[in-house]
Amino acid sequence: MDPLTGTTTTDQAPADPAATDDMLATQPVGYWSGRAHAAVTRHLRDVMAGVDVTQPQYWVLNTVNGGPVPPSREEVVDRLTPLADGPHDIARVVDQLLHRGWLRTGAGQLLHLTDAGEAARVRLRALVTEVRAVVHEGVSDEEYAAALKVLRRMIANAEGAGSP
Repeated sequence: MDPLTGTTTTDQAPADPAATDDMLATQPVGYWSGRAHAAVTRHLRDVMAGVDVTQPQYWVLNTVNGGPVPPSREEVVDRLTPLADGPHDIARVVDQLLHRGWLRTGAGQLLHLTDAGEAARVRLRALVTEVRAVVHEGVSDEEYAAALKVLRRMIANAEGAGSP
């Protein structure tokens, strides 16, 4: 144990999907967080595909709805591209939603939700809430918050460490 920090240095074991609870402290966080990301994203996107919507379309609807001043196309693209699968995905999604009639451009080329877009956003929010309930089954809000705090700390540690 490190007397200054009170933490214990644990050996890193290879990723093992069959690791028992007493072995979890040795497991690589990248493996498990990556598996969680892939599984949750795949499940959400499969459910959304059933109603002919994509996750990035939902992001755009929320982003356009989410502020006191309507965003421009460029602002939406800049804000969401880091989350997307590719550098041009969000611009394409904006075009899809304009074509679908869920977005419109107003004065200054700012983006606005149409009535149909707002109705879709509300329906999708309900769908996403249902998906969240499935994914969070058996996990209390306290456990969930604790897990996110741990991940947030690990991200800060990794980003603060710099490159060797």
